[in-house]
Amino acid sequence: MEQTTMAKPAEITRAWYLVDATGIPLGRLASKIAQILMGKTKPIYTPNQDLGDYVIVINASKVKLTGDAEHKKNYYNVSGYNGGLRTRSSGTMLREYPVELIERAVWGMLPKGPLGRKMLKKLHVYAGSDHEQAAQKPVVLDLSK
Repeated sequence: MEQTTMAKPAEITRAWYLVDATGIPLGRLASKIAQILMGKTKPIYTPNQDLGDYVIVINASKVKLTGDAEHKKNYYNVSGYNGGLRTRSSGTMLREYPVELIERAVWGMLPKGPLGRKMLKKLHVYAGSDHEQAAQKPVVLDLSK
């Protein structure tokens, strides 16, 4: 009978990946990034541990919204006070808050709870083409396929 191998913290090696979001549909981009952050692309994947790699997303403002998502999909925030509901469309989010748009899409595909929040901290999103993680020497990852 074979034993299931569980990943140990000492065995975990993390890589840095650079993703250019130009022209990639938001949902496809978010699902690929979520897989990398969770570690599902590694053969030692264990659901109850954070085995994922770091992801840097550049050109977030150039991500593609397909169909009528730009007008029909809305994002909501509630302050907790009466009348404190703020509604923004995807088009508004893409123009004014592209970083938050991608972070919310990826968060929706990660597990909820302490483990998911730990995974989300390894995501770095930038609206333009400049990023602050050049010292980590990220590997360019082409997700446009």
